[in-house]
Amino acid sequence: MIDIALAVVIDWIIGDPYWFPHPVIYMGKLIRFLENLGRKHFKKDNQLKMYGLFIVIAVASVSFLVPFGILKLTKGIPWLYHSLNVLILWTTLAARCLHKEAKKVHDSLAYEGIEEARIKVSYIVGRDTSQLSEHEIIRADVETVAENASDGIIAPLLYAMIGGAPLAMLYKGINTMDSMLGYMDEKYRYIGYFTAKIDDVFNLIPARITGILMCISAPLVKGNIIESFRIMIRDRKNHKSPNCAYPEGAAAGALEIQLGGTNSYFGNTVYKPTIGDSKKELDKRHIIDVIKLMYGTEVLTLLIYFAICYS
Repeated sequence: MIDIALAVVIDWIIGDPYWFPHPVIYMGKLIRFLENLGRKHFKKDNQLKMYGLFIVIAVASVSFLVPFGILKLTKGIPWLYHSLNVLILWTTLAARCLHKEAKKVHDSLAYEGIEEARIKVSYIVGRDTSQLSEHEIIRADVETVAENASDGIIAPLLYAMIGGAPLAMLYKGINTMDSMLGYMDEKYRYIGYFTAKIDDVFNLIPARITGILMCISAPLVKGNIIESFRIMIRDRKNHKSPNCAYPEGAAAGALEIQLGGTNSYFGNTVYKPTIGDSKKELDKRHIIDVIKLMYGTEVLTLLIYFAICYS
């Protein structure tokens, strides 16, 4: 329990420094190696689909077994065990990084202009940002923070609380696979099929918990808890993902804004339902507000965990 708290605090203070050899980098290299290997040897759609399942099993196994083995070997040396445990847990969290990258978009809009903001937001979203208006840039940034409050913070925290650092790292491996392979376009439809499905399963409960706690955090941004719940429940299915609309709906309700709608993904226009009501026009300040919601949700998660542990 103390290790998890320390990992959260370290993440708040230093985030993901560029010089640090983050495990996700090596997960990404392994995923890309396995993808290229599979594409070299398998050409049929069904073969690629089944090979995608092998990628899921392989990456998930490595992601779990490496930290499990490290911690098992150091179990007899308490100070080393806990130091490594905190280190591993820290690398699964992304609050400070998400905060920093989202704030860069805000600052670009405030001080550098829309062209720079388009570049900054392109680093954290998968859509085409080259022609986005200021309104669309803000929407993309807010959606990303809300969605990743679950994927990058609450989900790894919950898995750490259940199964320690190895389970949190296993989740990180699955989430990284989804971000690299889990697309439904022609290139990844088959090799990424199981990746996307497994990621949906692993995020099923964390996304809903994130949404609930984000609704409860609504007063941090002068939002209404009941209204946040109303919007989240009403619009929970207004997304291609079975999970993303929960934190996005909670954020939209708390901020009294509208998210979702049409996006361009590099030549492909994707029409999506909207989430929330546009009681307020999207503004740069909503980026700061959704960051507050993100931290509020994380703190609530820890407080509930501590209350359960000490009860």
